[in-house]
Amino acid sequence: MTVDRLNDVIGREMVSPWREVTQEQVTAFADITGDRQWIHVDSDRAARDSQYGGTIAHGFYTLALASRLLRDAAGAIDGARMGVNYGLNKVRFPAPLPCGSRVRGRCTLLAVDDVDGGVQATWRIVIERDGSEKPCCAAEWLVRYYH
Repeated sequence: MTVDRLNDVIGREMVSPWREVTQEQVTAFADITGDRQWIHVDSDRAARDSQYGGTIAHGFYTLALASRLLRDAAGAIDGARMGVNYGLNKVRFPAPLPCGSRVRGRCTLLAVDDVDGGVQATWRIVIERDGSEKPCCAAEWLVRYYH
């Protein structure tokens, strides 16, 4: 897909392949961010003391998957010198993401607006977990693609 053809895919849902979320990934995220709450890193305690039956990914880890899942679903955006995360309008975490689960992204381009030097794309990203009725994350994400 090219930056000049983004308007052609407004409203079209694109779905990424499934990806596994491992305990190792979640622990690495905990180490990097300093958020080492037991619910994320202590498998024994989480199995014993949490309502989830095991460790779960951080909400911000789940949100961070949006970048990879969008690329997996939509492919690279050719013709842009660079893409910049401009921010989020809405983010919700309706359901937990247990470690060992598989996730995929349902990505829909909602709008493309001109900005100085490029365009701003508004993406709806829904991160769903295999076997769950509720998504782990639903976000409206703004990405600027500069020429």
